[in-house]
Amino acid sequence: MTEPTRDLPTPHYLIDMATLRRNMERVAQLREASGAKALLALKCFSTWSVFDFMRQFMDGSTSSSLNELRLGAEEFGGETHAYSVAWADHEIDEALGYADKIIFNSLGQLDRFGEKAAARGIAIGLRLNPRFSTSGFDLADPARPFSRLGEWDAAKLEGALDRISGVMIHYNCENDDFDLFDQQLSRIEAEFGAILDRLDWVSLGGGIHFTGEGYPLDRLAARLRAFADAHGVQVYLEPGEASITGAATLEVSVLDILDTGKQVAIVDSSTEAHMLDLLIYREDAKLPRQGEHEYQVAGKTCLAGDIFGEARFDQPLKIGDRISIADAAGYTMVKKNWFNGVAMPAIAIREEDGTIRPVRRFDYDDYKAALS
Repeated sequence: MTEPTRDLPTPHYLIDMATLRRNMERVAQLREASGAKALLALKCFSTWSVFDFMRQFMDGSTSSSLNELRLGAEEFGGETHAYSVAWADHEIDEALGYADKIIFNSLGQLDRFGEKAAARGIAIGLRLNPRFSTSGFDLADPARPFSRLGEWDAAKLEGALDRISGVMIHYNCENDDFDLFDQQLSRIEAEFGAILDRLDWVSLGGGIHFTGEGYPLDRLAARLRAFADAHGVQVYLEPGEASITGAATLEVSVLDILDTGKQVAIVDSSTEAHMLDLLIYREDAKLPRQGEHEYQVAGKTCLAGDIFGEARFDQPLKIGDRISIADAAGYTMVKKNWFNGVAMPAIAIREEDGTIRPVRRFDYDDYKAALS
């Protein structure tokens, strides 16, 4: 349980700037030691109220859609990389107006839009699929059978080298194992080295958990620098989760307590609406785990499986108690929705001096405006 966050009602996401600084300093350390550039992956975290702080430590942003691309250009600045699984005809001109680099997902998209990008003087890349990844979830595995994410045929890629200057390779997913990263990067070099040698830049995507406790940052930096030197390329990383690991909580309040054969605490939030990845990947929220008093923490929607997970507390819960759900920055605010019309969490920032600053509240008008 936590003390009330001043006068800010629950539910709300609370971004902790001290933790965010820790992550950003790790990013800056890696950039300095490796020579790699770091781009914030907006698909994971797009809360632009803290972009003015993050941009001091990063080189820009990378996107997965026109809206993300525009947000990155307008609010983050620096280098703006444009990627989409498929650009539509009505999007491409606007996209090129924001992009420093555009990365096409397929040779077909390169054929359709490459000349237009080249005429604008924008660097062009392709997504390369190495046909393996570290993902343990088929849903999120970019190398799953028949994957639509990127090109893998070396001969076809070589045929496009006169039209591209770089590639993006996304194959890590919460990978905290440096040795595995090293082995897989060596595998990429063995298969695609002749292509890499003819490029100017290579993005190794996101999913490297280098801000985690105990990660050998010095070894990663040395490996990235060796890769860049061997192939004569500028390396880019696209940290999403690594940028905001542990940097926010979802603050909720207990509304009711039921005995269903186990103690169930219903809170004023929802996995479906506020932490959707818990449902998608069938994972438990990071709840308090110490104490004699055990509860299942559940959301307030009509979805039977709207359950955050099992928790333990030092004292019995009471109606009105607040609970902090940890590590709630990544893939939460970007996926929140209005299921059941449940109140959308506000967004607040805990400054490094401990003061709390609300930056966004949502109300009925926002709910109504999302519909028609």
